[in-house]
Amino acid sequence: MTETIDFTSQAYFRDPAAGVATLRASGPVVDVRFPIVGRVWITTTHELAGRVLKDSETFTLRKDGAIAGLRWWMPGVIRTVADNMLTMDEPDHTRLRNIVDEAFRRRAILDMEPHILALADQLAGELFAAGSPADVVERYARRLPLSVICELLGLPQADRAKFIAWTSAFPRLTGAVGFLGLIPAMLAMKRYLEQRLEVVRREGGEGLIAELVRVEKEGGRISPREMVAMVFLLLGAGSETTTHLISGSVYELTRNPGLRDWLIEDWSRVNLAIEEFLRFISPVQFTKPRFVRKDMELGGVRLRKGDKIMVMLAAANMDPAANEHPERLDLARAPNHHLAFGTGIHFCLGHQLARIEGKCALKALLTRWPKLELAVAEREIRWRERPGLRAIAHLPVVASRQ
Repeated sequence: MTETIDFTSQAYFRDPAAGVATLRASGPVVDVRFPIVGRVWITTTHELAGRVLKDSETFTLRKDGAIAGLRWWMPGVIRTVADNMLTMDEPDHTRLRNIVDEAFRRRAILDMEPHILALADQLAGELFAAGSPADVVERYARRLPLSVICELLGLPQADRAKFIAWTSAFPRLTGAVGFLGLIPAMLAMKRYLEQRLEVVRREGGEGLIAELVRVEKEGGRISPREMVAMVFLLLGAGSETTTHLISGSVYELTRNPGLRDWLIEDWSRVNLAIEEFLRFISPVQFTKPRFVRKDMELGGVRLRKGDKIMVMLAAANMDPAANEHPERLDLARAPNHHLAFGTGIHFCLGHQLARIEGKCALKALLTRWPKLELAVAEREIRWRERPGLRAIAHLPVVASRQ
C-alpha cells in the first residue's frame, strides 16, 4: 500500500518526528508518492539508510545515462546543472570528486575558522541595522555561508547580492509550475558562472574556480559543462543547506531559552550542540533517488529492477535504534549517530565547512545578542514548501523583550 504523507506540509515540517514515526510503523521500507519524483520506495531506519548509501553497485543514481531524479518535463537548464558529481555513479563520481577534493585541500578549510567567526560577528552586529524585529534567515543565516562560499570560489563580493536574489526564487519546488518559475533565475546563474569561468581562463584568479580551471588546463579531466555544474553545485550546496542549519538552530534555541543559556555558559559545548542540531533539524531530509539494479529483498520488501528508492535521512536520524529518545533535542548527546551528511562515496564534501559555519554562527550571534527571542508566536513560524529540505521561510527575532 502506498503511504500518503505530505512532505511539504507545515504539519510535517513543524514535527517531523511524528511523520517519521507514522512511516516507520508501516515498515523499514515504505512505498510513497513523493513530489516531483513520483512513486518511490523510502527507507525509514538508520541501518537500511547506511546499507543503501554504501551499496552503489545495487542502488545507482543513473540508468542508461538517465538521472533518477529528473523528469521529462524539466527545463534544459535543470538538466545541465544536475549533471554533477552528486548524480553520478562510478567512475565519473570519483573522477570529479577527486578534482574538487584537491581544490578544497588547497584552501585549508579548518584554518578558516577565525575568519569565518569574524565574518559572523560582523553580520551579527548588523542584524538590527534596518530595525527590529529582524529576519535571521535573510539578514544572517543566508548571508554568512553565502559570503564564505563566494570567497572560497573566488567570486567578487559585489556580486553576492545577485546570488541572494536568485536563491530567493527557489521557495516552492513541488511540481512543474514551480520549476517553470525557476527558469529565469537558473538561466541567470548559469550565464553568470559561464562568464566567470571564461574570465578566469583568460585572466587567472584565486579560489576554487581558479583551481578547477587549472585542473581543466593541465589534464582535461573535466568538461566545460561539468565545470558549470560543479560550480553551481558548490555554490548551492555550500550555502543553502547551511543556511537552514543555522536558522533551524537559532529557532530551537529561541524556543528553548534554557538550552540557549546552557550553550552560552560554556562555548566548549558547541561542537556537541552542532552535531545534535544536524541530527534533530536534518536540513537535508532525503538523498537523491536511486534506481534498483536488480530484483531483491530489502527490509522484508520485494524490490524490482528499475524501481526507485530514496534514503530518508530524517528518518535515519530519528531512529530509536540508533539514538535513544530521538524525538528529544539533547545538545549534550554523545555519541550521536546521525547521517546528516550521508555516508558512502557521496558523503558530503563540505561537512567540515558546514560544522565550522554552524558553530561560528551561533557563537557570534548569541555572544552579541544573548537574550535573542522570537518576535512572533511559535505557531506563526512557517517552513518553505520544499520537499526534501527543512527550511524556515522567515525567522523574525528581537534582541530582548525585557
